[in-house]
Amino acid sequence: MANASDGKKRVVISYHNLPVELQEELKKKYPYGYTEAMIRIDKGPGDFFYGVVLETENTSYLVKVDVKVDGNLSEDEDKDFYEDDEIKGADEIIDSADNMEDD
Repeated sequence: MANASDGKKRVVISYHNLPVELQEELKKKYPYGYTEAMIRIDKGPGDFFYGVVLETENTSYLVKVDVKVDGNLSEDEDKDFYEDDEIKGADEIIDSADNMEDD
């Protein structure tokens, strides 16, 4: 992020409120997405947001981006991965790892 001593104006703005030309600049800067560039900003106990930095000649923007985390698997999805407290395919992974060690 820009230092206060660089003379740039510092702005925190939501992606949805970002002017179209700056949205295009953000897409140019992160053509493959900005997942790796996101930073978490803590606002207080339990309150936070994620953002990415966009620098222009006169302004340093911290652009708030929506992050969707799906921590709740449906029961059917859960059953696909776990059955009787065991992970499906775990035995095959262990067997293949043992075979690699034997080589």
